[in-house]
Amino acid sequence: MKILFHSLGCDKNLADSEEMIGLLVKAGYEITDDEMQADGVVVNTCCFIHDAKQESVDTILEFAELKNSNGLKALIVTGCLAQRYADELLEEIPEIDALLGTAGCEEIVEALDNALNGISYKSLPDLHAGIKATTNQIVTTGGHYAYLKIAEGCDKHCTYCVIPRIRGSYRSVAFEELVIHAKTLVENHGVKELILVAQETTVYGVDLYGRKRLAELLDALNEIPGLVWIRILYCYPEEIDEELIAAIKRNKKVCHYLDVPIQHASDSVLKRMGRRTSQAELIEKIELLRREIPDICLRTTFITGFPGETQEDHEEAWHFINDIEFDRLGVFTYSREEETAADLLDGHLPEEIKEERRNELMELQQEIAFEKAEKHIGDRLLVMIEGALPEDGVYVGRTYMDAPNVDGFIFVKTNKVLMTGDFIDVVVTEANEYDLIGEPEDEYCQ
Repeated sequence: MKILFHSLGCDKNLADSEEMIGLLVKAGYEITDDEMQADGVVVNTCCFIHDAKQESVDTILEFAELKNSNGLKALIVTGCLAQRYADELLEEIPEIDALLGTAGCEEIVEALDNALNGISYKSLPDLHAGIKATTNQIVTTGGHYAYLKIAEGCDKHCTYCVIPRIRGSYRSVAFEELVIHAKTLVENHGVKELILVAQETTVYGVDLYGRKRLAELLDALNEIPGLVWIRILYCYPEEIDEELIAAIKRNKKVCHYLDVPIQHASDSVLKRMGRRTSQAELIEKIELLRREIPDICLRTTFITGFPGETQEDHEEAWHFINDIEFDRLGVFTYSREEETAADLLDGHLPEEIKEERRNELMELQQEIAFEKAEKHIGDRLLVMIEGALPEDGVYVGRTYMDAPNVDGFIFVKTNKVLMTGDFIDVVVTEANEYDLIGEPEDEYCQ
């Protein structure tokens, strides 16, 4: 039986998808990317914001139509949308044969077996039960990098966020299991970059061990032979401490890159968001990071148009971004979600105001990013090759400053024969908006 897997949403969702793909392959199923040959389809959904919810629904409907017109035998829906709207989905889209919530990855084979035999299947396991390290993950990113999911769920309860409802409370994967899994990814799959993900990475271990163990995890991963880079995403600013900073500094494989979601800079907006930092504390933490790790690349996200956000709040965010000069920044308009505390707040703003404010912040960040790119001309950087553009005669790569799928690239001009996953020292010779251009250090002529 051939199964098509369609994964939507964030990289944490992708890690879940890769685990389910591994379980299906182990059970004898074949994975295909041809929807016309597929006997069954699994859609791993997202519903974090309205647009993601709509994309998930549209994708399910697309495959429901394929099932009706082309003899597709089974349609399985998994992930966040399935967890949040299980009954509604089954009622509104009768073509769905099986449905698994966010904690149901381990049941994918049973769900598919039942669906292919005409037996409906629905499972929404406990969102507070402990979790284990994935042992069946099949890397779908090309093999040279992989996402290592170190925890599930969240206990922060920001007022705009549905994650605690659909992913449950914070549960860390056992330390020893994670290290074994990481070694397997490197030794058996050739992974050279591990990207640590969770709803929040910085409190890893607290629930199991009574203390944060992310720094210890970095120490252990740094010892894995063959691994070149370790990248950390989703670091809440209030949880970044001196112990973590010291671990980043002492472990040479840990990229000097942190993804630190801040969301706003106005204290009044931060308070209504349920965030646990003030603007002064954010400035203090950023200054500490840049003082201790001068070449650190900081990525963050902001939300515009949160309920009650005034023009003064927006201008405060603008000036904060202008002064801090983040290396990477994404801005999103506030998405009103039912069953969140923010949904009940007064002062919801029209979409056009949200979008206007987002555009103003992104225009500012564009100027900052272009100027920062120019400053890298002349730098020597280690680059991971991601692919090639033969028609342009260049290779496409990433530096330590670039996470896959969210940041920019460096284009390498060379006559060398390089393969995806290769590392090469490059001198930056030009900057093109968000991207860099360079030449191998041993070919560079100043």
